[in-house]
Amino acid sequence: MTMTLLEQVITIGIVVLGTMLTRFIPFMIFPPGRPAPRYVQYLGKVLPAAALGLLVVYSIKDVNFISGNHGAPELISMAIVAFLHFWKRNMLLSILTGTLVYMLLVQFVF
Repeated sequence: MTMTLLEQVITIGIVVLGTMLTRFIPFMIFPPGRPAPRYVQYLGKVLPAAALGLLVVYSIKDVNFISGNHGAPELISMAIVAFLHFWKRNMLLSILTGTLVYMLLVQFVF
């Protein structure tokens, strides 16, 4: 099933409109001169940690701790990420190092 040229233009227009609305509406609702409501400030504080927790759960959801390598590369990489983050407090450094260690472990060790 193919779309006609008009349908393609309409689809692209709707996608552009949706993208622009999601970019501009927060600035219209919360103008720069006015402080954000307390619940928005609260969400800004708790959502990054919640998103990272969700990523950790998603990353290890298919790991079989009973057979194979027992999740050793994943656990070693997570320990390195946690150690580096608590030591250096640099999220980019800890995530990149953990990813690199995981890839090296999977490719060359396990």
